[in-house]
Amino acid sequence: MPWSLFLLERLRFMVGGGALRFLILGCGSIGKRHIRNLVSLGAGSILAFDSRADRRYEVRSQFGIETIDKPEELWKWGPNVAVVAAPTSMHVPLALQAAEHQCHLFVEKPLSDRVEGTEPLLDIVRKQNLVTLVGCNMRFHPGLKRVKRLLEEGAIGHVVAARAEVGQYLPDWHPWEDYRNTYSARRDLGGGVILDAIHEIDYLRWMFGEAEVVSCFAGKLSRLDIDTEDTAAIMIRFMSGVIGEIHMDYVQRVYSRSCQVIGDEGTINWDYTTGEVRWYSAITNRWQVFPDAVGWEPNQMYIDEMKHFLRCLAGEEKPTLDVFEALQVLKIALLTRASSDSREVLRVSRG
Repeated sequence: MPWSLFLLERLRFMVGGGALRFLILGCGSIGKRHIRNLVSLGAGSILAFDSRADRRYEVRSQFGIETIDKPEELWKWGPNVAVVAAPTSMHVPLALQAAEHQCHLFVEKPLSDRVEGTEPLLDIVRKQNLVTLVGCNMRFHPGLKRVKRLLEEGAIGHVVAARAEVGQYLPDWHPWEDYRNTYSARRDLGGGVILDAIHEIDYLRWMFGEAEVVSCFAGKLSRLDIDTEDTAAIMIRFMSGVIGEIHMDYVQRVYSRSCQVIGDEGTINWDYTTGEVRWYSAITNRWQVFPDAVGWEPNQMYIDEMKHFLRCLAGEEKPTLDVFEALQVLKIALLTRASSDSREVLRVSRG
């Protein structure tokens, strides 16, 4: 049974009276995840492309959908929505092609590995009034959504600081393939822990507003066989006055992801691995615990993210992170690299 027959009918109206035709550009693990979720939602017809024949075969055999072998044939099918899930360095070139063919866009995070070249994409999105969403799925994690609600409710008073951290041993990410061949290990494909873990930069900005200045120490400090940074320690001063600290690495042998927010009337702790948010209130002198729902599993973030995108296509919601906002997040991430290289505190530019 499709997720929402009413919504699907509205979607057909919003995109010009025809059925939704999703073109998946990139069939690695995240591309296949999006295909699986679109199929489960009954969102529309799907066509997929990847330069690797083995990945095209996997998609055909697992999902029974058609794939394209030649890039020059991508647009003959007449897609009206593109899901860009290729390596980071290809996000903007592929998204720009899709936008030129009047496709609405779902682009995996980060938007790009560089600011240069993004303006033509933003221009055509403006001119054609395209719906865009950049896939920062951590915004759809129930724990982080709880943290944001508590902050909006003033649960810990005036916020002064936040600490976020994430780490996992890179070879464990995709144990079925050689980590040295993944985009994460290669700077030319847009890899490196700062862009890979851009979620942490994004969700702190989501909670605390625009960044003002950044500083960072980062580099390849481990014995991993990669040419990207594997460890980063980032400081961000937000215009709201909040000081944010972020640690990220490819090195920890046990997956870790957490956040602590400190206010003058309490503290909020979120831990991905324990699946709970803990809130201490100085008013009640008590901790309150908010566990994830029983049976919740990580793919639900991606399903909720795609449902949000479909509602955006139907005109029912505004994208939580469109290409314009995602560019601002990218600028912060790239500025942290520049700070590490120059060993200077750098100011975040506007626009």
